Amino acid sequence: MANKYCPLCGKDNECRTGAGEHGHCWCDLETFPKEIFELVPVESRRKHCICKNCLIMYKAEKKINNNK
Repeated sequence: MANKYCPLCGKDNECRTGAGEHGHCWCDLETFPKEIFELVPVESRRKHCICKNCLIMYKAEKKINNNK
């Protein structure tokens, strides 16, 4: 992912897709509630990754279990 900022908070999203030996990112092991993507501005959808902090905060706020 070329765009390195989170569309929700504007901070570095720490996207590592395609990087490293296996090309995996932290998000490969996470579950993203589909509702979180509704918070992303239309112009950033499918262009910017959500950061781990925003995902954690969203799940905590919505009381979503982190298990898949």
